[in-house]
Amino acid sequence: MKMKYIFGVALASLVFASCSEDQMDSINKDQRHPSVNVVDAKFQITDAEVSTVYSTLCGSYAWYVSSYTEQLFGTGNNQLKNTELRQMGETASSSTFNNEWNNTYLNLNNLIAISKKCAEGGVNANQYDILGIEQVLEALNWGVLTDLHGDIPYKECFTGVNAKIDSQKDVYDHIFNLLDEAQKNLDKGGSHAADQDLLFKGKLNLWKGLAHALKARYLLHTYGVNKTNALLQQVVDEANAAIATGFTECKLSIFNGQTSDNSWSAYWWSRHYIGSTTTMDKLLAERNDPRESIYNVDMFGANILGEPGNDAQAQLDRQLNAPAWLENGAAYLHLFSKSELYFILAEGKARLGQDAKSDFEEGVKASIADYLATGGPALGDEFAITNEQVSSYLTSIAARFSANPLKEILIQKYIAQARDEQLETYNDIRRCRFVDGSHPVELTNSKNVSAGANRWPLRLPYGDSDVVSNPNVAAAFGSGNDAGMYIFTNPVWWAGGK
Repeated sequence: MKMKYIFGVALASLVFASCSEDQMDSINKDQRHPSVNVVDAKFQITDAEVSTVYSTLCGSYAWYVSSYTEQLFGTGNNQLKNTELRQMGETASSSTFNNEWNNTYLNLNNLIAISKKCAEGGVNANQYDILGIEQVLEALNWGVLTDLHGDIPYKECFTGVNAKIDSQKDVYDHIFNLLDEAQKNLDKGGSHAADQDLLFKGKLNLWKGLAHALKARYLLHTYGVNKTNALLQQVVDEANAAIATGFTECKLSIFNGQTSDNSWSAYWWSRHYIGSTTTMDKLLAERNDPRESIYNVDMFGANILGEPGNDAQAQLDRQLNAPAWLENGAAYLHLFSKSELYFILAEGKARLGQDAKSDFEEGVKASIADYLATGGPALGDEFAITNEQVSSYLTSIAARFSANPLKEILIQKYIAQARDEQLETYNDIRRCRFVDGSHPVELTNSKNVSAGANRWPLRLPYGDSDVVSNPNVAAAFGSGNDAGMYIFTNPVWWAGGK
């Protein structure tokens, strides 16, 4: 009896000890915040989509660049004032775009984690729709980083080592490979991402369309370094392939203007650092463009249009005219617009000597509709641009198009992208200068040149987090009086750099 009792106590103690260890293991796990390795990738897709718009496409990158392109004016005696006046401490500083640099890399880290989960043995293995979506978004984020900064850390950036800087050409090769692989994976189908896909609700044909559209964009960027009709035809083919899928545009529409605002309006309301410019307004006014009343709105009763580089105006607070869409917090934001797609198609055809008129007109109509949808509500319910006005406008600019199709295509694209796609305008200006010496919109900011030296950035400076921690980036950024000065002298690869 005594032996049985001892054996029973020992067994009970063993079970208790075992249970205690299991309980301790459970206690040490944060059940409400599980490791990223076990989270379903579809939830990460949602974050990637929102972050791509807020942190990369429509944040400080675009706010600053809109001054460089003169589609908007920097004002308010602050960072955008310094940018407008091309102060080197703002333009060439590693701190200027540090947040966007970090956030875009964080977004890429999230996307690459998704791709690993979709690999064999991952929690999302064989979920090809999620993998295809990830690859399209990854291509877009790499595209923004390299187009703005040129050569960047890419192959080693998530390895835990001081990543070397890779050439922009290598990054572009990766972008094209991602887009091609995305097509293959999207073809395999699936419906795992539908509920969490804020952009297309899991409609994979539209993701395929976006992949084609992005490939057309990035191929066109490289025209200066591959100046062949074959490349232009590939641009046209990819744009047409996008249209054939039913794709028209890709935009984020999660805002309501009350409890949540788009990033442009949130920035405008908090600081009023942005105004309309004479460079843009002149193009609209001389064409009697119906969009002029949306772009040039007297917000504060002073009725002042910003003259690029004007010292006094750059220091004004809440006095400059501004686009109406900034007052509409519910306005959607683009990842890729219908107007860009048709202007890419029109440019490709025009450079090939083909008839581009119908595509050009589709681009203009899409832009007018975009201005009206986002800026019209801020002007009042009674505001409208009628179909008759659109038809009349197309007739009025027909002579300009006939005289020089490529010039008017690029001008109309410039006008269209003043709404929320200034990053692509910045790319257009730089690539066109390399391709044929100029872009048809004359930049008038006298501060673009100082003491005979260029002060209009040919690329953006690297982020401070890498400048201070990665010796490879620090060496490229420079030190002392040379720190950051490379942005004024070294164009990116597709714009003639090495």
